Amino acid sequence: MSSLSLAVGNCGKGRNAENLSSEFVPHSSLGSEFLTKRLYGLNLKDLGSPKVRTRKKFRTAAEIKKWKKQDYPWHGDIDPDTKTPLKYLSYFKPLDEKPKPVTLAFEKPLVNLEKQLIEVRRMAEDTGLDFTDQIYALEAKYQQALRDLYTHLTPIQRLQIARHPNRPTVLDHILNMTEKWVELHGDRAGYDDPAMVTGIGSIEGRSYLFIGHQKGRNTKENIMRNFAMPTPHGYRKALRMMKYADHHGFPIVTFVDTPGAFADLRSEELGQGEAIAYNLRAMFGLKVPIITVVTGEGGSGGALAIGCANKLLMLENSAFYVASPEACAAILWKSSQAAPKAAEKLRITAQEHYRLRIADGIIPEPLGGAHADPFWASQQIKHAILDAMAELGRMNSEQLLHQRMLKFRSIGGFQEGIQVEPERKRNMKLSEANTPPADLESELANLKKKILEAKGPSDPVTIQVLEKLQEDLDTEMTKAFIAMGLDDKIKSLKLELQRAPILDQPLNKSLQEKADKIMQEFKQKLSQPGAYLGLKQKLYTVNMASRLIELKNKSEKIKNEVNQKITTTVKAKIDRLNAASQKLRNGDSLDTNLVEEVEKAKKELKDVLRSANLEIVGTRKRTNVAVPPELEEEVAKVNAEIKEEMERAVTRSDLSEKIEELKAEIVKDSNSEKVKELETEIREGIAATLSVTPVKKKVENLREKLASLTKDDADSKVVPENGRW
Repeated sequence: MSSLSLAVGNCGKGRNAENLSSEFVPHSSLGSEFLTKRLYGLNLKDLGSPKVRTRKKFRTAAEIKKWKKQDYPWHGDIDPDTKTPLKYLSYFKPLDEKPKPVTLAFEKPLVNLEKQLIEVRRMAEDTGLDFTDQIYALEAKYQQALRDLYTHLTPIQRLQIARHPNRPTVLDHILNMTEKWVELHGDRAGYDDPAMVTGIGSIEGRSYLFIGHQKGRNTKENIMRNFAMPTPHGYRKALRMMKYADHHGFPIVTFVDTPGAFADLRSEELGQGEAIAYNLRAMFGLKVPIITVVTGEGGSGGALAIGCANKLLMLENSAFYVASPEACAAILWKSSQAAPKAAEKLRITAQEHYRLRIADGIIPEPLGGAHADPFWASQQIKHAILDAMAELGRMNSEQLLHQRMLKFRSIGGFQEGIQVEPERKRNMKLSEANTPPADLESELANLKKKILEAKGPSDPVTIQVLEKLQEDLDTEMTKAFIAMGLDDKIKSLKLELQRAPILDQPLNKSLQEKADKIMQEFKQKLSQPGAYLGLKQKLYTVNMASRLIELKNKSEKIKNEVNQKITTTVKAKIDRLNAASQKLRNGDSLDTNLVEEVEKAKKELKDVLRSANLEIVGTRKRTNVAVPPELEEEVAKVNAEIKEEMERAVTRSDLSEKIEELKAEIVKDSNSEKVKELETEIREGIAATLSVTPVKKKVENLREKLASLTKDDADSKVVPENGRW
């Protein structure tokens, strides 16, 4: 509000209005301000009449009201000659500030190359020297690294690209594709959900009805759009527009980019599930072509509610899932850090959906994702829509409905026209021969059994096992190097090694430092909890197999040395010992001479073992205690209960993270102090949990029963020698 001083004078009796003079003295510049006609104590209309009869000057103040600029529906500086006036009717305006670049975790290796390129360009500008060759070389290197990185993306990395904050939104794509566009609002029940956008646009002269989930381009927009999570009002708004398109014969194009439907209490009260289910049913009855494009992430029923289409197209780095990898990992592995493993198991990528015939096509993206060149990505979507419409446009209404129905029926493996056998038994359990190991423990148990049963290190079984393990490890290592962004560094290191003049000599200092740096970076990334679980399992298995083979080789070597030093006479005495033991087991008594021979043979055998550098800890006699069958069953039952109780103990005491950490430390160094500390903590945690369970009492009772069977057999105990047991 501004004030204005007004001085009026020379008002004489009988004077005409022409003689009336006014003096305006503004206190501030008016600019675009609006001057009201009402003054304090004076109407401006009266100034033109001869009713004023005094010559006295007077002064008064006037109100100045500033005009408030409206951004909607019309822009302040609208061009009167514009050919696209409809864009002024939309809330969606260009951002005042350009979004800040966001670097994803797996893209960090590219940042160093980009910094080098910027630095060389800056030096060229500052010094005026010609760095053209260096710039071209760095650009080629950067493009090659970018191409290699985005050619071997893991599922979780593709999901990160789909969630990129700078990824173009649905309205970005629509405005880039259409010649005309007008957004339509409201569900005709008093609500307009901003998370779901609808409108009519034209592509190459043909009108389409567009529906899509709209994310925000910054924090403020994301809050306004509810992070593209629609409420029931949004789905009912979409349904109203679908019926509108069905009535007027407009093809429907839907864009999916949502983490899921909004699952708050209010949405559930308003019928979120009913709104989604109604959309699913209604879409199968629409008689116009429907095309769905997954531009980002498609989460569960919130995406499927506008995704029951004749053609499902997915961008190269998009994802479609029934549950997010983080939620799946939290349910199955009790930790969201296992999301990379869950993303692989869920098969959420466009490539997997196309292979399973869920998606009908994959739309390419520029290197670096759709946010690297939004207009190019939008044009690729436009071409894909036109190609799909060329095929669907040849179908009538009945054919469209039939094709849509067959598409979804074939997803589950059902083949139309082939009768299903009603009495056919379907065993969903895999055969034992083809069943993979349930976990790491069972896999190690099978591996240990194979190695111990093998006849020496050159046994074909052992060689086959090691080759298979090495092949699996190489595959996992290659995937890990690519995912970590170390592939280019390793290739460059190999090239430098090949250029080295003499291969027999040790590495020079620079190459050794590069190799150590790559290995250090690899170990650092590998040690992250929940990351590269497949590689960690393979490394642990290979280390365990190497230890078993090493122990077996040592035992074979000792056995051969002992056999070489045992003479024929000693072997005959060993046979006498075995015969005497058999007599004792049968209950027969030994004569005095045989007892003396047995004792003498024992001493000679001890001397032979000592000559092979083996220390005699003690001797004992083997006894075969007959265990009743019912006791064996009880032992097996208690063992099963102990295993179940240990699993519960791990879950209750949150030891799963420590177990994962222990596995990672074993891969680094199995003899480190950290490994021993973690093993002790895990044992103490399990023991503390088991000490209060009923299983402990059962184990003690079982021990008493077993002790009662062997308490009279004193010969089964070990005889200590040299103060050791």
